[in-house]
Amino acid sequence: MTEQQLGQLILPALRGVMGNWVYYSCLMPLSELSARVNYARDIHSHSGLSSMIQRALDQRRSHEIADYIKTEPQRFFNSLVIAVYDGEPNWHELTNVRNKREDDLLKDISPEIVESVGFLTLRGDERLFAVDGQHRLAGIKAVTDEGYEPALDDEVNVIFVAHQQTQEGLERTRRLFTTLNKTARAVTKGDIIALDEDDVMAICVRRLIEETDLFPGRRILFVQSNNIPARNYECLTTIGNLYDVLTILFTNARFPLRKAKSALTRSRPDDETLDRYFEYAMAFIALLRNNLPELDEFFTADHAPDIVQRYRGNKEGNALYRPIGLEIFTQIITRLTQTGPIDEAIAIASKLPRNLNEPPYTGLIWEPGSSERMGRIVTRNKVLAREILSYMVGVNGANYTPSRLLDRYRRETDDAKVELPTPLV
Repeated sequence: MTEQQLGQLILPALRGVMGNWVYYSCLMPLSELSARVNYARDIHSHSGLSSMIQRALDQRRSHEIADYIKTEPQRFFNSLVIAVYDGEPNWHELTNVRNKREDDLLKDISPEIVESVGFLTLRGDERLFAVDGQHRLAGIKAVTDEGYEPALDDEVNVIFVAHQQTQEGLERTRRLFTTLNKTARAVTKGDIIALDEDDVMAICVRRLIEETDLFPGRRILFVQSNNIPARNYECLTTIGNLYDVLTILFTNARFPLRKAKSALTRSRPDDETLDRYFEYAMAFIALLRNNLPELDEFFTADHAPDIVQRYRGNKEGNALYRPIGLEIFTQIITRLTQTGPIDEAIAIASKLPRNLNEPPYTGLIWEPGSSERMGRIVTRNKVLAREILSYMVGVNGANYTPSRLLDRYRRETDDAKVELPTPLV
């Protein structure tokens, strides 16, 4: 539908007032939204500033939304906010509401409520642009441009606000644009893990906790970060770290279901496929236990604190009892799967040192404790520690040659005589 072909459109609507904004909340088909609404480039008079808004649109994000619309039967969007100027949009309120039933529950409805219900009409010559929801609009446009018919009649809630093409009107709309985008609360990682029914890793994490005996009671810390208190002697790791480990596994390990993270978080697979991901996660943990005795001790212990305190002590400890260590080892294992099965990959990784007081941990990601202070993890050298361990098993990244690794190792440890650990393979 081109701009010249746009005609009258009647939308069911609610009229509301908040602060000094009058707005209209309407149901609008995706096909009409795509044809009539453009991006927020018009809130600046200078073309350079308008181009900045256009460039800020993340095309990858837009493609993800388009894929979501096409693949998710339970698709749903929150409201888009649309500014209106030019044309003559008109509000038509209902003048009477009657209930033909004997128990007329609406007989005492106030005139103010009745006046808030009606229809908004558009002639087709309005200029509309998205103040909030530009990536959703881009995804919708991509789907309608492809002619994906199952979604063309989908209705999304659209909130229309009046925009005046004056200096004051531009300032007012720009303020609304930034307010909506600055104050919107992003969905947290914790929300995703606890609630998301499309994210494969979140679903598998919940199943590991609820359907297995791996983490009973307080054996995992229910926080979304990868930070675990040094004096926590009950938990192996955090639920956020477990989510990250599965993300690394499902997106990097060489197995038939490997996919990009965006594909694993946007559209829920069928139950059979979900079961296969869960089984792969279970097999991964089982192989870790078979090859790394200190992990098996945790999972088989009647009293976990005895084991955790031994491996997460003040002056020393085991890398696998720190979230950073589990993450690094999972990354190395997935690299090793590129040339062999996962059981062989874990067997090779099990030869790597895990004592934090041994190279390459000390001076990179571990500062040993003393009688005055606790030892602590330092995350800034995580990549270097990972690449040195990867070098030891022959899978360091192409940009991390032995000479470059040695140079960085000496610089970060401030030791001109330190050498790279001996390769194990």
